[in-house]
Amino acid sequence: MAEPGEHRSDALPIHLQIAEMMIRDIAAGRLVDGQRLPPEREMAAAHATTVRTLRKALAEMEEQGLLERRQGSGNYVRAGGPTRAVYSMFRLEHAVGGGGLPRARILSVDRLPKDADQPVYGSSDHGTRFRRLRFLDDVPIAVEEIWLDAGAGAVPPEMVQDSLYLTYKRALKLWITRAEDRVGLGIVPDWAPPAFAPPPGQVTAFIRRLSWAQGARAVEFSRTWYDTERALYVQRLI
Repeated sequence: MAEPGEHRSDALPIHLQIAEMMIRDIAAGRLVDGQRLPPEREMAAAHATTVRTLRKALAEMEEQGLLERRQGSGNYVRAGGPTRAVYSMFRLEHAVGGGGLPRARILSVDRLPKDADQPVYGSSDHGTRFRRLRFLDDVPIAVEEIWLDAGAGAVPPEMVQDSLYLTYKRALKLWITRAEDRVGLGIVPDWAPPAFAPPPGQVTAFIRRLSWAQGARAVEFSRTWYDTERALYVQRLI
């Protein structure tokens, strides 16, 4: 699979990547309400893209009410409102400065019986297990193990994208609407790749998450081990 930063067929379109990065910068306070953005050609060059692609990203932000485009004056940030960000439930940000664009490298996709350490969720004793290495921009910051209950459906491996929630929508018509996180300490699993700095067996920060779709039962369970030297868990109340 391609390295972060290279073109990948499973990555978000470039204009959505730019919009997501800016949305997370707004949430982290790196872009503030009323701030005038740089000229479009300058921004396009900074993102190594075309002005046309950048304008698609700005149009996405404007549609979400996060950008005001003033004729003859420029583009201005509008912060504080709700968003439909693809990574709105991704709570990890750079330890210094916040923000960062989430990326993922799939390590494995398997259909398996649920293990005994999982809580009760869904309608099946089997699930699809996704193991991933997570990045913020190009920095590896976490390893994840996500289980989607078999009763919710099976995602073809070739349809798996950076955002599993977007994958669920496209492959299964399944919308994750809420999640419950429990944060503590855990031991880095033996399958963690060398790119993840804390070695297998080391204690690090750990997140257990249950996620719900349209129904009353949770449909997804995940475990995330993250590198506290590179990332922080952030929950904002707006």
